[in-house]
Amino acid sequence: DGYTLPFAGLLLGAGAFTDRIGAKKAFGFGVAGFALASLACALAPSLGVLLGARVAQGAFAAMVTPSSMALVRHAYDDPGRRAQAVSLWATGGAVAAVCGPLLGGLLTVLDWRLIFVVNLPVAVLILLLLHAAAPSPAYWAPFDWTGQATGLLAVSGLVFAAVEAGSHGSGSRPVLIAGSIAVVSGIAFVLRQHRASHPMVPLTMFRSRTVVVAVATGFTFMIGFFGQPFVFSIFLQQERGVGPAQTGIVFLPMAVCGAICTPFVPRLVRRVGARLPIVGGQVLMAASFIALALVPAGVPVWVLSLMMVPIGPMAGFVNPPMSAVLLNHVDGRLAGTASGVYNTARQIGGALAVAVFGALLASPAGALTGMRISMVIATVLVLTTACAGLSLRNLHPQQAAVE
Repeated sequence: DGYTLPFAGLLLGAGAFTDRIGAKKAFGFGVAGFALASLACALAPSLGVLLGARVAQGAFAAMVTPSSMALVRHAYDDPGRRAQAVSLWATGGAVAAVCGPLLGGLLTVLDWRLIFVVNLPVAVLILLLLHAAAPSPAYWAPFDWTGQATGLLAVSGLVFAAVEAGSHGSGSRPVLIAGSIAVVSGIAFVLRQHRASHPMVPLTMFRSRTVVVAVATGFTFMIGFFGQPFVFSIFLQQERGVGPAQTGIVFLPMAVCGAICTPFVPRLVRRVGARLPIVGGQVLMAASFIALALVPAGVPVWVLSLMMVPIGPMAGFVNPPMSAVLLNHVDGRLAGTASGVYNTARQIGGALAVAVFGALLASPAGALTGMRISMVIATVLVLTTACAGLSLRNLHPQQAAVE
């Protein structure tokens, strides 16, 4: 929670900050801060210091995500090349999904502090490469501190309530208090953005149907893509008696397949446009969810592992093209803001998946029933945004006009 709450809560503000000082400066600031926070984690003499350093890590990571997408937006004027660059950007995440748990497990055998030390040389390399990058445009405007405060409270309250509801129940006092704070702050945030002369998140941005569908797709996609491994990691351990290490191996083919397939998505997008991969990827993901929901109780674990494999590549089919489409359909001055909104929706989707699906798995009906209901919910949500994607126009990467 110490990492997740500041990361999710500050994404909106980090996106607006990126547009105001320039993506290159914001990205460098985020990477350098993340490296220092990682060093503090590695040297932490106590649990309290470690938790504080993790909070700092989350805050600086919030700066890295939207500024990295904005860097891509400003570096490539051609929409086709931009789509390819976004795909490479997403490939990094796909490779990390494969390497992170495995490398983390190996390093922990030696010393848990090494999982933070490993960030330092990577950060130094990133900063050296960033030095050679072209300067990013900055669009200065007064910063909306009221919007940042209310947005931080709204998103953090919602994420905290979602995470805690999964373990303490939706009716617990902390969950109700956090949920109430989220609702009140969310209303205040929207009112502030409507009235402010320089809003942190201009509401006019949502007049574009493309932006609305992109944000909704990021939200529902993460519910499915993040929720499915969460559900089955618990299901396999509780219902099937599979150990934690073996459970990780079950997901390995899915992650590897995703990392291999993602780099080929730009070629497909250049041939057929972005609509088919985005919509088709969600339909195929929904079909996999339904298949997993219908499996017999005693199906062998290796069969489940094979059935999960098609889900891995869908991250490459949906997320990179959708990110590229979003960046193509917003003014360059709002690239960081749009990225912040998109990734905030994704973070909220992942948090809600853990909360709702966790409650279903822990219900008296049992983990098997909870798993099946969770997969049905994910299917309905993903198919909803897939249908919305069918109504979009100008999804070919060569068509970059702002709606």
